[in-house]
Amino acid sequence: MQARMKQPVFVIPGAMDHMQALGKAIEQSGVPKKTLDLVHLRSSQINGCSVCVDMNFRFKAPDETYERLFAVAAWNDAPYFTDAERAALALSEAVTRLSDRSDPVPDAIWNEAARHYNESQLASLVLYIAMTNVWNRINVTTRQVAGEWAKSDEARQWRKEREKQVAAD
Repeated sequence: MQARMKQPVFVIPGAMDHMQALGKAIEQSGVPKKTLDLVHLRSSQINGCSVCVDMNFRFKAPDETYERLFAVAAWNDAPYFTDAERAALALSEAVTRLSDRSDPVPDAIWNEAARHYNESQLASLVLYIAMTNVWNRINVTTRQVAGEWAKSDEARQWRKEREKQVAAD
């Protein structure tokens, strides 16, 4: 398998910096990183983004379990998730599948998420899900190859910065 082109965020000067800045702002909202990772994984599974699915496993949080990650596709029937995580996963599915329903994000899904998250956290979830969908669409459209980015200089730098951030938290 070969990508159609270099990852577009590395082609357009400054694009990656802006995407990363948005991601960092979202991560400071108070939504647990593990929850953000779960919604990222679920949206990526729905969209068929092998790069993002691969990254969720490759760069999983140290305190996350493979058992939970493997069960994300069947989160509704798996006992491993909190009520708040379930609400975030339902919201992730609804936002990712906008065209599947006449009412894309029904009040029941929104209200359940609002029961567990405040306005800032809801804003972060919506932005994170949307940003994940952007990444998925870029990667799928350009046929980025799972695992290739992980070998790049950009990935090594990202891992170093991520390790510093985790150590600081």
